[in-house]
Amino acid sequence: MADHSSPIVAGPGGVMTDEVGVVTGDLELRTSLVDGVVRARVRYEGADEWYAVTGAACRVADPRDHAGVHQVLLGVLHRPLG
Repeated sequence: MADHSSPIVAGPGGVMTDEVGVVTGDLELRTSLVDGVVRARVRYEGADEWYAVTGAACRVADPRDHAGVHQVLLGVLHRPLG
C-alpha cells in the first residue's frame, strides 16, 4: 500500500514527536499503512530523518480508510495561519 505525503506548516506549539519532542515550521507529513495500522511521521522539509507523531497511530478496518486518516491528520496538523 502506498504512503501518503503532504507538506504542512506546524501551528503554534508545533507537532509532538516520540523521538525529539516538538518540531515546528515547514514539515512534511507522511502516513503509512502496515498490517492494518496507519502510522504518522513528520520530518523537516528536505531533511532525511523522520519522527513518529506522538499518539498518531490507529488501526483501520479497511485499507481504503488510509487516505481518510491522512486527510484528518493533515487538517489537524497543518496550521499555516496559527
